[in-house]
Amino acid sequence: MQLATSHRRLTTAAYLASGIFGAFWGTWGSAVPRVRDQAGLDDAQLGIALLFISAGALPAMLLTGRALDRWGLRCAALLVVALGVAGLVAAVAASGLVSLCAGLVGVGMASGAADVAMNSIGGRAEQRSGRPVITRAGAVFSSVVVVSSLGTGAAYTLGAPTWVPFAVVLLASVAAGAAINRALPAGDSGPIPFEPTRGVRMPLVPLLLVGTLGALAFAGENAHQSWGAVFLEDVLTTGPGLSALAPAVFAAVVAVTRFAVSALSPAHARAVLVLGSLVAAAGATVVARASSVPVALAGLVLAAAGTAALFPTLLSIVSRNVVESSRGRATSIVTVISYLGFLLGPVYVGLWASAAGLRGAMLAVAALGVVLAVLTLPLLALSRYAVTPQPAVRQHHPIRRT
Repeated sequence: MQLATSHRRLTTAAYLASGIFGAFWGTWGSAVPRVRDQAGLDDAQLGIALLFISAGALPAMLLTGRALDRWGLRCAALLVVALGVAGLVAAVAASGLVSLCAGLVGVGMASGAADVAMNSIGGRAEQRSGRPVITRAGAVFSSVVVVSSLGTGAAYTLGAPTWVPFAVVLLASVAAGAAINRALPAGDSGPIPFEPTRGVRMPLVPLLLVGTLGALAFAGENAHQSWGAVFLEDVLTTGPGLSALAPAVFAAVVAVTRFAVSALSPAHARAVLVLGSLVAAAGATVVARASSVPVALAGLVLAAAGTAALFPTLLSIVSRNVVESSRGRATSIVTVISYLGFLLGPVYVGLWASAAGLRGAMLAVAALGVVLAVLTLPLLALSRYAVTPQPAVRQHHPIRRT
């Protein structure tokens, strides 16, 4: 009974952290056109500004992994609150390129750290319970993105200032942080008190290979999240209320797909990755060719269904192949490499949009999906990571490869 309670608390904390992460990024996805206009930027400048998120995110991710391994998972409670604070500060400060870039550095730091903490909680819960917590937490993330995207779009339609939705996210993050702190008692959230394999070196090459696949997956996913509303407004000439449908529809389909995929056996992981990549490429192609809002949204549905399970599936594979005392570092390394795609995807679109227009940029996003489909099986084979779960007796030992 005590073990079951521990698993439930870990799972609850993972879902809460994912919910706040979704609230922030759903708000951000709908707010991008408003933030761009408030700061007085063009598409190329917006792409450059988005790059500054990485300046804060990447070092924060690496430091967070070590902090979690040393001090435990309760750090996540503070990190989700920090994400709410950073979002509000960035929204208020967005009055030019320099001020927006400075604000996005803070967003990157808080977002990157919260991402690693969220996935570390999910990884520990998944390994202990044997259930697909990571994929379901991803579905929670996407479900909340839908609500926050639509809410942000409605607020802006009613004339709310840019910062108002971010203030709501901050209030929600404070409440969630308190709940996470309660859900992670010291015995579950602290460092591992005994680790018989301590001192065994953690292999880095497999993590880098899986992270490369994650980067390609995230590049396509965040390209649609960050530029979907802009595409509807600039190419199909919609208003801010209607353009908010882009991130909302995308996130809704991602949520449904992740809940559905979580019921599949881990043995299907390779098929999920390859087929998902191809479907995502097809969806981006439909968006690029869309002549109306319904067609563009149909393309986003395909793209969302394709990208939905890619990163959670990769992270689950890693979670089944790392020792518990290195979980934070392993998660941070994979997330850092993957996050490069998350950060560079919108920049990639911005550069292509300047050169070939947003339609051409969507075709470039489709190309990323094709590349991911081609590389998935070879890189997984090179990583030598087991795709199916390991026997319970081996869960707290590193998987040795010869």
